[in-house]
Amino acid sequence: MTKSTETAGATTSYLRIFERFALIVVWALLILFFSVLMPSSFFNWGNFAILFASYAPAALLALAIIVPLTAGDYDLAVGATLTLSSCLVGVLNVWMGLPIVLCIVIALSAGAAVGLFHALFIIYFRIPSLVVTLGTTSLMTGIVQWMTNSSTIGGIDNSLIMAVVGGRIFGIPYSFYYAIAAVLVLWYVFEFTPLGRRLLFVGRGREVARLNGVSVDKMRVGALVSSGVIASAAGVLYAGTLGSADPYSGLNYLLPAFAAAFLGSTTILPGRFNALGTLVAVYFLGTGITGLTMLGIPLWVTNVFNGGALIAAVTISQLTRGREATDIG
Repeated sequence: MTKSTETAGATTSYLRIFERFALIVVWALLILFFSVLMPSSFFNWGNFAILFASYAPAALLALAIIVPLTAGDYDLAVGATLTLSSCLVGVLNVWMGLPIVLCIVIALSAGAAVGLFHALFIIYFRIPSLVVTLGTTSLMTGIVQWMTNSSTIGGIDNSLIMAVVGGRIFGIPYSFYYAIAAVLVLWYVFEFTPLGRRLLFVGRGREVARLNGVSVDKMRVGALVSSGVIASAAGVLYAGTLGSADPYSGLNYLLPAFAAAFLGSTTILPGRFNALGTLVAVYFLGTGITGLTMLGIPLWVTNVFNGGALIAAVTISQLTRGREATDIG
């Protein structure tokens, strides 16, 4: 091996390391930028505590997205599932008087049922996942509006609120730590279990996976059901954070969550949807939106920011995944 070859190899290695952590560096620079502009209001622990807690449901929603994405399926209905879950908690607890624990169990079960409904049409009737989940988004939105009379439901049991935001560790509400726990669980499953490797194998090539003895359909069903349950958990977390159920809330999270899912696949483990990268991306986008809001920008700028971030994230993700595939080949 020549000296020039060794130098080129070392340079490539350094570039790969930089690529893994580039988003974290950009996030730090973004924090620095807003801190210089607003040193007293932005750069304080109270602001970051609110940021970490308020974006915990978005973090769970982004995690719900990356599970089926890893298997090659899209779930556009996660935002509607979040709304359905939170409103079920509100209706069952406030209007029907059911215990909050039972309401949470029913909400999570509804998420599993949504996942099974998706699997029925996507896997067994062979309808594209984009079409199915777009349809169920409209379906669940209508059901929620009927169920709630299109009104916000307040007065959710205080025990849920206390469990989500009533206590703090290092000044940060519990909701943030629930999101961290979910990230760690998914990270472990994806990186250190045969289940995670099989799921990745299915996403890379279903026919190849099937020929190697992987039960592709079962893996995809499991991914869709997991997505529904995690999205429902995000709804429960959201209800506990607000103390109420809003029938129009979940769809606002959908675009940022998808942007975070794809942007997360460009960091930590570039070329793969991964839980740690998704968490970084959620709070990178959250920092940008929070900083812009505190600067007093018009509402439409937030939509431009989210849409632009999604386009950029998908483009970078595709380029990275394409390069990774070339390297493997």
